[in-house]
Formats: sequence, structure tokens, C-alpha cells
Amino acid sequence: MRKLSLLLMGLVAVLGCRPATTTNTATSTTTSSAATSNPAPDITPATESKGTIGFSALTLTNPFFKIIAENLTKEAKKHGYDVIVNDADRDVNKQAKHIDNYIAQKVTAIVINPADRVTIGPAVKKANDAGIPVFTNDLQCVAEGVKISGHIGTDNYQGGKLAGEAMIEALGENGGKVLILHFKQANSCVLRVDGFMEVIDAYNEGRESGKIEIVATLDGGGLRDEGYAATADALQAHELDAVFAINDPSALGAWTALNEAQKADKVVIIGFDGQLEGKQAIKEGKIYADPIQFPAQMGQVTAQNIIKYLDGEEFAEVELIPTELYRKADAENDPELQ
Repeated sequence: MRKLSLLLMGLVAVLGCRPATTTNTATSTTTSSAATSNPAPDITPATESKGTIGFSALTLTNPFFKIIAENLTKEAKKHGYDVIVNDADRDVNKQAKHIDNYIAQKVTAIVINPADRVTIGPAVKKANDAGIPVFTNDLQCVAEGVKISGHIGTDNYQGGKLAGEAMIEALGENGGKVLILHFKQANSCVLRVDGFMEVIDAYNEGRESGKIEIVATLDGGGLRDEGYAATADALQAHELDAVFAINDPSALGAWTALNEAQKADKVVIIGFDGQLEGKQAIKEGKIYADPIQFPAQMGQVTAQNIIKYLDGEEFAEVELIPTELYRKADAENDPELQ
């Protein structure tokens, strides 16, 4: 009898263990399913950067320099290089600090749009001494005793001459009084005004009437707000017939000042750049014409020249891209504006 009781108790114990076994099996199955639906992450290593390029832009407030930065970065990335972009905000001291930082970071190359064509020289010399090549685009550095490894920009003198021809075309035989909105810190702008004045001086030579008279040359800062302020000031002192602005932002600022003074339909504006906003303004009749330049090409070729320099290949150390005169008829057929 006692043996029968022990047998029955053993049977109950065995049967009582079965639910626990079932639960463990279910848990194991769930874990296996989760592992299947969440595979291990791909741990393929990213391509290692070959180096870094530092770019100190004159001002990223101006879309022109944003386009350069974007295309420089894109082209450099194709060749395995990263790009650091900093905004000098037209401040040569800030740009000099950017260069100091790039040297400390041991970048592969430095690119600048000089905030001042001369006084940026000592900072560039530091990079030269550190063995880091310095490239410029759009704006040139003319400081003595420094090495610029490559430059690509606009043929600004040729563009200034086109602006002068456009001014003569717009004013006609009557001539008129002209305001120049300048930015003398930039070598490119000095060349634009020099080219413009060559054509205007040649036009005026020997004329008794219908001359084009430059009544004021003011600092438009290359920006819309400063172009607006300078034009508003000029209108207090002069009856203007035309404005030559060294870029689109200052030209658009001039138009705003003229419009507020109810003189926008009486004063001709010649700009420079061919930015999208400038082209649109030409289409709308706010600006008469622009010699247009090609910032995307500047960014791309700067990166390509850096790669050639590093690989020991030959390239043009100075390359100037001719401008083209862009009028209302061009704007009306421009796919960008459709």
C-alpha cells in the first residue's frame, strides 16, 4: 500500500512539471523570432576621409558665396575630402582667426575669398609657413610676400567693361548722372569699376553734350541694406539718371531706395553677378542688365585644382572666366525663371 502511494505521488510530480516546460519553450521561440526580425546592424566601415579643406567665405549672407561653398563641398567630397565652411562676415580679423584655426587643425588646404585683398596677407603667410596651400576664388589676394597656390574667378575687368557698354546703351545719347555703389575692399570690385570707367571715359572723350557723369561713388558694402542706405543718401544730394552697382544685392538695395522715392521708373540700374534674384529683377524691369558670372564653376574648379596640386599635376594657377551680358530678353527665355 505504501509503495502504491509513493508511485501516485511521483506521477503527480511529473505531471505538475509539464506547464513549466511548455512556458520555457514558448519563451525560447519568441526570442528566436525577435532575433530574426532585428538582424545585426551593418558594420561595414565608412570610407575614411583623405583630409579636410577649410573655406572662409567672404559672407554667406550673399547667395553667391553660398553657391561657391556648396559646389566646393560637393566636388571635394567626390574626391574623398571633407570641407569646413566658415562665414568671415566681411571681417578680415575674423577671417584671419579662421585661418589660424585651420592651421591648428592641420587641414589639407585652405580656400578664402579675401575679406581684404591686402591686410589678409599676414594670416596667409602663417599658412604658407605651416606648409598648407592657400587657394582663392572670386576675390584675389594682392598682399606682398605671400604664396597663393591657385585662383579662379571672374574676368572682372572685362565684366566692368560690359557694364559700361550696358550703361551707354541704357542712357542713350542724352547721357546722365550716375551713382557707383562700390566695395573697395574687394579686388574684384575695384577691377569692375576700373573696367566700367575705361568704357565711360572713352565714351565721354571729345563729347560736347550727352556725357555720362559720375556724380558720386559710395560704399554699398556688396549688401542689400547698405546699397539701399547709400542710394537713399545719394538721392538727397543728386538727381540721378542711373546706378552702377558692383553686385546684385547692392543693386536690389538701390532699387528699393529708388522705389520708395518714387523714382524707380526714372533711374536705370546696371548690376553685376547674375544671381537668381538679380535675373528675376531683370525680367521684372527693376535692373536693366547684369554681366553674369559663374559661382558654381568657381567652387568646382577650386576643388579640382586642390586635388591636382596634391597629386602633383599641372593646372592654371590663375584662371579668369569671362562674363556675359544678361538683359531682359535673356531673362524671358531663361529656364531658371520659368
